[in-house]
Amino acid sequence: MSIRPLFAALAVLALAGCAADPAPNEQIRLTEQALIQAKAVGATADEVPELKLAEDKFSRAQGDMADQSYKHARMRAEQAELDARLAEAKVLTLKSEEQLNVLNTRITRLRKQLGDAQ
Repeated sequence: MSIRPLFAALAVLALAGCAADPAPNEQIRLTEQALIQAKAVGATADEVPELKLAEDKFSRAQGDMADQSYKHARMRAEQAELDARLAEAKVLTLKSEEQLNVLNTRITRLRKQLGDAQ
């Protein structure tokens, strides 16, 4: 009778070992969304190196998925997501700085006009 519980415990451990690295489907989806979003705000691989890194890592993650190397796929997809988000942030920061420069130029022009009017 003591063999049955032992066998059941070993079976559970074996199944747990197989399930240790499930396919990171959700992470792959999140990474795809991050890449799409970065491109939507204007990031290009030519102008934003982080986007190129993200695309390369995501491509390797997809290869890992095909090879069922789920641990590597998850890590690369996570890295790719972070790189894509950084690319997006850099583009948005650059656009904000450009808008700020335009506003500062307008303010300077208005101040000059007001000064000249007095």
